[in-house]
Amino acid sequence: MIIESLKIKNFRSHELLECSFSNKINVFTGPNGVGKTNILEALYYLSLGRSFLTTDSTELIKNGTDEAVIDALISEDKLKRHLKVVITKEGRRVFVNNKPIKKLSELSGIVNILLFVPSDVDLFRGSPSNRRAFLDVNLSKIWPEYLELISQYRGLLKERNALLKSDNIDEALLDTLTEMMIPLSEKITKYRSDYINSINAVLGEVEKTLTGEDNSIRIIYQPFVEPGDDYVTKATEAYKESRDKDIRGKVTHMGVHHEDFSLLFRGEDIAIYGSQGQNRISSLALKIAPYFLIKEEDKKPVVVLDDVMSELDEDNKQRLIKLVNNLNQVFISGTSNEIEAAREFVIE
Repeated sequence: MIIESLKIKNFRSHELLECSFSNKINVFTGPNGVGKTNILEALYYLSLGRSFLTTDSTELIKNGTDEAVIDALISEDKLKRHLKVVITKEGRRVFVNNKPIKKLSELSGIVNILLFVPSDVDLFRGSPSNRRAFLDVNLSKIWPEYLELISQYRGLLKERNALLKSDNIDEALLDTLTEMMIPLSEKITKYRSDYINSINAVLGEVEKTLTGEDNSIRIIYQPFVEPGDDYVTKATEAYKESRDKDIRGKVTHMGVHHEDFSLLFRGEDIAIYGSQGQNRISSLALKIAPYFLIKEEDKKPVVVLDDVMSELDEDNKQRLIKLVNNLNQVFISGTSNEIEAAREFVIE
């Protein structure tokens, strides 16, 4: 897929901005604080209907105005779609070819974006919630049914936690909610396990391209119950063992909402033993790796890299440039353009 053009109005600092893009590399340059990242934020919003900088969409509306608008033309082979998002203080409306969509999940089937931002250097050292978000976002783009499973699970989890916080806990209802969560958990775990296996099949090669070295690198999934034929039995036992703790703590301590993964770099946990540079390159490799899981050229994701060059040494910069030159459409922000073949947009 290709984002052919973008128009944003009253979005963050931009009163009006219009761009027609190259179907290869596009670079937004300019000094810090002029709104380069805001353009990438608008592009990303087209994919998931949310920002990567804030959970409050009203923050995206330019001060003194009533609404922000993101307008884009998306092409996939010969198919073209006009995508429009209107963000107001009352909510947001999304239109595809001037028709409103019913579910935000429809967006990921139209615009698939892989994002790397500077904070991703702490992906392996930071909160497990960020790593789960990586899995959930990328799995939802490939399998919409996964998004439905996560939504159902979160609904039951919310209900279970509310019950645990009540003064008089209906223990029969607690058991019923737990029983309903387990089959959903089994499917979620299977999706996550299969996806991580797929990522591991391409991750090493991406890392090698970025570093010039054949490092041993592998994602290790940490499910709360290992996938397998006895999953339901083991999950039931795990919830049973945690039941008294849940009641005392008034929250669900066990489940797929607490799962995690780690990355082994040369056999060691990169979060503990890896340098800042190794963490940066490995997180960048992980963020780009899903690109190579999509086999159809017309469905390849768009890659968005925010301020990716500033912390790389010259050798790593050149290897990254070589990599992005072999991808389809890429958007990069920075204070200068270091890619000769890119279309440059100077933001002032």
